[in-house]
Amino acid sequence: MSMFIKLEVSPEVASNPDLVSKLVEICPVDIFDQDDGKLRIVDENEDECTLCDLCIEAAPEGAVKVIKLYED
Repeated sequence: MSMFIKLEVSPEVASNPDLVSKLVEICPVDIFDQDDGKLRIVDENEDECTLCDLCIEAAPEGAVKVIKLYED
């Protein structure tokens, strides 16, 4: 379970093979993985997030959310 960062991805993006591939490719800390063309978030890597926003920029607006668990 993540202590600092939680990622949420819309079901539309998580089931779109092209966007899934793009997210897997661009994440510098391997938070995203593919499982039969569907997106899988690698829970143990979430706290490695560098807040680079590459995933947010690669997806449609509002489809990927990076939630900082350490903020109120």
